Amino acid sequence: MKKLILGALLAVSASLAAAHEYQAGKLLIGHPWARATAPGATVAGVFLTLDNSGGDAADKLVAVATPAAERAELHSMSMDNGVMKMRPVPAIDVPAKARQALAPGGLHIMLTGLKQPLKEGASIPLTLTFEQAGPVQVQVKVEALGASAPAGPKH
Repeated sequence: MKKLILGALLAVSASLAAAHEYQAGKLLIGHPWARATAPGATVAGVFLTLDNSGGDAADKLVAVATPAAERAELHSMSMDNGVMKMRPVPAIDVPAKARQALAPGGLHIMLTGLKQPLKEGASIPLTLTFEQAGPVQVQVKVEALGASAPAGPKH
């Protein structure tokens, strides 16, 4: 019986650790991640989900910062007549009772002037600042170089 209970506790603990989620007010920040970078690369994208489905009021992600890079900015990416366009945006809306994804090919956080390459398995600190919920520090997990989504269970 003790082994069964211990096994169940370990499974729950591993599941929570894999969840890699953070709370900022009513916002749930899901699995911040980035791709590993090649040697000499000076830029990287950070991706995550912002879940405000439990919130009655909209919020905005208004700033990002990390000691791992000279600059961190909010960006959008789009295709225009076959040309990829990446642009800084002043804020990212997080509507009430909705979820906003920052993902490859769309909204994301752009790190420029990386102080060292991002290595798979490492993590870097990132501070997200929201208009209503305020600042929250998260750890960005570095995934494989060609990752298209975070490893592990869906969040």
